[in-house]
Amino acid sequence: MIQVKDISKTYAGTTVLTINDLDIPKGQSFGLVGNNGAGKTTFFNLLLDLIKPTTGRIESNRIQVDKSEDWKSFTGSFIDESFLIGYLTPEEYFYFIGDLRGQNKADVDAFVKQFDDIFNGEILGKKKYLRDLSKGNQKKAGIVAALIGNPEVVILDEPFANLDPTTQIRLKQMLKTLVDNKDITVLISSHDLGHVTEVCERIVVLDKGNVIKDIKTSEATLKELEAHFAL
Repeated sequence: MIQVKDISKTYAGTTVLTINDLDIPKGQSFGLVGNNGAGKTTFFNLLLDLIKPTTGRIESNRIQVDKSEDWKSFTGSFIDESFLIGYLTPEEYFYFIGDLRGQNKADVDAFVKQFDDIFNGEILGKKKYLRDLSKGNQKKAGIVAALIGNPEVVILDEPFANLDPTTQIRLKQMLKTLVDNKDITVLISSHDLGHVTEVCERIVVLDKGNVIKDIKTSEATLKELEAHFAL
């Protein structure tokens, strides 16, 4: 589904990411972990054509992402609040995203309804603009918007950050349900090793822009990761 070949990104003579070869098959739940500055967000930004690679290419379903926009029709993502349109209410934003993905208002309302327990009565029907919501509620809205229209690829950067414990648990349950659908390829970056090992079947560890571990998740994975980051 996603193929990475000889990709690198350099700023002012400093290379912040180098991945020679990485293949993420269709239907895989893929976790990306690493300390601050490891290159996780850089990789996702390259994958979403938000920045251009210095070398190499990334293909999503055989479409080179920096050469064509055709991949956008089957990709949902949320990196940070810059993905939101601050002067819209959550409902307006959901309808906007739905329209881009061929969904009418009734379709969007029915889809969003299933996230009532995550929204916890704090997002819909409040007549607030997205810019006026808390960071946590902005994140909830962004993640749900990324799922509208049944995308084949879902990319979420630090989805558990800024969320209260109850919402983290509910989000984790939702993502586990999502990754059980083998028609959807899910990519998640996270500093929370426990959550990412529960949700993802494969975990790649980045350090200073390089892949240093590529692990098939098992019962031993969390301890292996904790031992690695404890060094």
